[in-house]
Amino acid sequence: MKRILITGKNSYVGTKFMEWVSQWPDEYQVEAISVRGDDWKQHNFSGYDCVLHVAGIAHVSTDPKMEDLYYKVNRDLTIKIAKHAKNNGVKHFIFMSSIIVYGDGDKELNVITKDKAPNPSNFYGDSKLQAEKLLHEIEDESFRVAVVRPPMIYGPNSKGNFPKLLKLAKLTPIFPAYDNQRSMLFIDNLSEFIRLVTDSQDRGLFLPQNREYVNTSELVRLAAEQQGKKILLTRLFNPLIFLLVSRVNVVNKMFGNLVYVKEDNEKYQTADFVNSIKRSL
Repeated sequence: MKRILITGKNSYVGTKFMEWVSQWPDEYQVEAISVRGDDWKQHNFSGYDCVLHVAGIAHVSTDPKMEDLYYKVNRDLTIKIAKHAKNNGVKHFIFMSSIIVYGDGDKELNVITKDKAPNPSNFYGDSKLQAEKLLHEIEDESFRVAVVRPPMIYGPNSKGNFPKLLKLAKLTPIFPAYDNQRSMLFIDNLSEFIRLVTDSQDRGLFLPQNREYVNTSELVRLAAEQQGKKILLTRLFNPLIFLLVSRVNVVNKMFGNLVYVKEDNEKYQTADFVNSIKRSL
């Protein structure tokens, strides 16, 4: 029986992971605690085989007034929890970072490998990157750290940009037919990936993703189709998008390129892209 502690109660990733491993009740015992406030410091982490740290502030604001809070939660809280876990004898720590440490995307298709130097474009990405660096400082043979940098995570009742695209697909009669590529990660694929990492107690840097790259136009078309609606895709707006994609953040998020190199990832693929969209609606 492997005991796993999730720090970040009610988080999307943590909740879905608990649901996923409930398929194997004799193999995993998973608990989740809130790390808001200081009560978590009284929780004894000894006895857990792994801590899955998913608590954090997502990329929801670029307001400079939020900058200090991002660093306090994404960086400072992460290292405090990791040190508490290490001092309590936990052997394995999984940190949920983000693809955003590489920036928001590019006009050109520049494939990201593990060797690519991070280049965060905002304090959200930088706060995650700084947390990674501090974790590596306390890592040793008895405290193994796995840093996971997922791309856009989506699934049933997910948050962020994906539900906005679903809503757009339902409302708009027309959408740009623009050629771009994005790495994405279905929540069940991520949950299976995490399960495998906990089983092997792997350490290092991980760039999980779906088997297929995703084109935003095709995603919106497919989402509309699954909701019983047809969308007209047109290249009429492409010249304008090409001009704005590296200058306007919202356009870059939608039509910029942001992909990981395709590596052997078949072990955690629980659904292909079409079926994952069906399961997400």
